[in-house]
Amino acid sequence: MNSVYFIGIGGIGMSAIARYYRFQGYRVAGYDRTPSPLTHALEAEGIDVHYEDDPARVPADPAQTLVVYTPAVPDDMAELRYVREHGYRVIKRSQMLGEITRGQRCLAVAGTHGKTTTSTLLAHILTESGAGCSAFLGGISKNYGTNLLMSRTPTVVAEADEYDRSFHQLHPAIAVITAMDADHLDIYGDLAHVVEAFKIFASQVSDALILKLGLDITPADTPAKIYTYHVDDPAADFHAENLRMDALGHYTFDLASPLGKVADIRVGTLVRFNVENSFAAASAALLHGVAPDAVRSAVGSFQGAQRRLDEHVSRPGLTYIDDYAHHPQELATAIAAIRDMFPGRKLTAVFQPHLYTRTRDFAPDFARALSAVDELLLLDIYPAREEPIPGGTSEIIFKDVTAPEKRLLRKDELLDCLAAKPLDVLVTFGAGDIDRLVGPIKELLEKR
Repeated sequence: MNSVYFIGIGGIGMSAIARYYRFQGYRVAGYDRTPSPLTHALEAEGIDVHYEDDPARVPADPAQTLVVYTPAVPDDMAELRYVREHGYRVIKRSQMLGEITRGQRCLAVAGTHGKTTTSTLLAHILTESGAGCSAFLGGISKNYGTNLLMSRTPTVVAEADEYDRSFHQLHPAIAVITAMDADHLDIYGDLAHVVEAFKIFASQVSDALILKLGLDITPADTPAKIYTYHVDDPAADFHAENLRMDALGHYTFDLASPLGKVADIRVGTLVRFNVENSFAAASAALLHGVAPDAVRSAVGSFQGAQRRLDEHVSRPGLTYIDDYAHHPQELATAIAAIRDMFPGRKLTAVFQPHLYTRTRDFAPDFARALSAVDELLLLDIYPAREEPIPGGTSEIIFKDVTAPEKRLLRKDELLDCLAAKPLDVLVTFGAGDIDRLVGPIKELLEKR
């Protein structure tokens, strides 16, 4: 095999694996539906990306070409049908990640929320400490400008994605589970099946399983030693003592753990929920054998992952933030954090719902979370892999939002709307293509 072809190469997980094979010297190419900053970055790195569903673009030699696809693409896609019918080896992204990590010491981070920041920080700690790791991340690290880290050490950090039960392909030595809420109900049906999937993942951990205190997902039979973490509760194995905030808004804490106390850990990012993410990553790093002083230093130098409360405009009287939140709990957490950061200021939120099924399944929860802003600009649903469903519009959220001001908008109306209104703190939320408006919004606001 000398060629790897990716169907859906622009996804955050797919692009990391594409970069991995490019680094290993394979010829790498792929398809994605639309151009994006990530596909442009892949092209700049020498990877051929095209945007039309055209089987003629697939490498011609099935014996020498591995095809990796994401379950986000439909089964009736022409390229996917072609490779299945013409003798190519075709595997899902999750299977590919499982094969890559097999035989290495895998440190995995799972959870319906918090896993990207936590896994990115864990990889940063191992890299900065000299312990070393390769890493397949679900976001772009601000420290390294990529979602792939490569190392000659036999250790790999992997974000363990619960979508489509992908994380069942991983067999970690150490795993963290940060959160477990109902999500991806198009796959799971209900919360009970989500819990069952997490229990299966937890049962595959060999050495240490680190759970946020209160998560009832401990498997019935696991060889791993189980630890808990929590910021505020001393009943957790890893917990904070002497948590304080300085004048610049940075949190510092002492980490109490079964391995001893690590004093004066200063969190490099400003939001309080990253204290908890820092706990989770530091706990895994300490159990992996990283020295306490190295953990302290790396947590302090961590810059975060892109699209996690990114400030794009910050000047007196005007702030613009962009965030990936697309689940009600993520929205509620992010909005609370922004309120803490900018008390007393008017908060205008733009939200692009992601997936018809998620919007339908959690419409009341979305409305409740978004009612905490002062003004809501609600966009049409970004469908991603889905076809429309009856009643699947943003209106099912909008009608129950109780924010003082609210408006339904098409995405192509947003810039004109923002240009015409006074703004104080603006935030854009969503996992669809709203990130492509970040640059134009920033440019618009900087001209004020």
